Amino acid sequence: MLLEEVALGVEIPERLPSTDITGITADSRKVRPGYIFAALKGAQADGRRFVPDAIAAGAVAVLTDADDPLARCSVPQLRASDPRRSLALMAAKLAGKQPDTIVAVTGTSGKTSVAVFVRQMFAYADFEAASLGTIGTVTSRGAHYGSLTTPDPVDLHRDLSFLAKDGVTHAALEASSHGLDQRRVDGVHLTAAGFTNLGRDHMDYHASVEEYLAAKMRLFDTLLPQNGTAVFDPDTPYADRVADICKKRGIATLTVGLNGQQLKLLSVEQQGFAQLLTMRVNGETRQVRLPLPGNFQVSNALLAAGLAIASGVEAQTALSALEHLEGAAGRLEQAGQTDEGALIFIDYAHKPDALDSALAALRPYAKGNLICIIGAGGDRDPGKRPLMGAAAARHADVVIVTDDNPRTENPEEIRKAVLEGAPAAIEIGDRGKAISHGVSLLKAGDILCVAGKGHEPGQIVGDQVLPFSDHEAVASILANGRPS
Repeated sequence: MLLEEVALGVEIPERLPSTDITGITADSRKVRPGYIFAALKGAQADGRRFVPDAIAAGAVAVLTDADDPLARCSVPQLRASDPRRSLALMAAKLAGKQPDTIVAVTGTSGKTSVAVFVRQMFAYADFEAASLGTIGTVTSRGAHYGSLTTPDPVDLHRDLSFLAKDGVTHAALEASSHGLDQRRVDGVHLTAAGFTNLGRDHMDYHASVEEYLAAKMRLFDTLLPQNGTAVFDPDTPYADRVADICKKRGIATLTVGLNGQQLKLLSVEQQGFAQLLTMRVNGETRQVRLPLPGNFQVSNALLAAGLAIASGVEAQTALSALEHLEGAAGRLEQAGQTDEGALIFIDYAHKPDALDSALAALRPYAKGNLICIIGAGGDRDPGKRPLMGAAAARHADVVIVTDDNPRTENPEEIRKAVLEGAPAAIEIGDRGKAISHGVSLLKAGDILCVAGKGHEPGQIVGDQVLPFSDHEAVASILANGRPS
């Protein structure tokens, strides 16, 4: 593809328009002949350092910041006022086709569940569907694990193009604050966008909650086209910001929940681990049995239904799909049961609000003790560590503090911070031993929640990812006889 067809939002040197461009990347190790190399400044490395390597590998041009171009460069520079956005837009152009209908969801918690639920609803409506996010790219043909909630723009647009060529017509995408701030989602053709909630997270990356919120709002003030639809629960904190943006831009809204206009929740009745929802939709009242526990799953399911409806799925079809939803991997997922009938759940909750929601959902079902195993990630917002401990102590009868992904930090110091919020907790650093001890405490009527890592198949210690799965640990302990 010629540069003049690819270049969006950049200054093109006069001698370059007819240059054939074969690809674009911000990773100098992936440069091939005919590529554009995006020399971006990152939090850990400055891509400008790798320009010579990229040129040696065949880069025909370098994408740079118009306000801070390279002083010396042996190939032409493409200067952009927002080089990250230009990288994403050019990656989209080079990748080509996308699924016809794409929705994105942002928020602190619930993104994965909402995206997975939307995919299931699209499939229920007989569309070939996919979801992309924390647990990878999932279609009816299988799953591929991914480590980033929102992949880098080159990978994301490549994946979308592959899905479209493979027959996928409908896709649901998680949009993280990092991904939105770093322009990874730019260039995606959105039909609708959803907002779940906003709590404390990523304060190691964002300078303030307001900055964190602003990153989330890019989905609505910049990326969602004017003919798109925003979906949210008006009772959710900060939902008014979404509403204000949509009003200012003239974007349609579809609201859900107790005060929702299009999808109004009238009541919720607990039925074991399921919930009977009474709703009013299009002037009609309907009851739906949601086969998932917890108020937060009601919120996630209604938001997903709203996104599906906003994307053309008939309202009655979306409501019927609610009755067949399966939870996302590692999201309040039942992972085992002891011979006495005690239940073991695994949940990805690694933020205070998410842990609050997960434990509050399980509390009514614990006829005996509710036991919780938690930790906190290293090289991440240290301020939330005592808040994690406090959330666990609020709901659980027994709290066990263990290691999550310590990364390059001292795990003892991380545990110490978590224990500030749960001073009566048991401390067991080794995660496998912590889970074993948690299972050993279980009696009839008890529930154990192993929180923090969910679907993850590894534990990050230093710069290594060591094989470790909460699911496998629980299965092994139960298979080999519950420890006493």
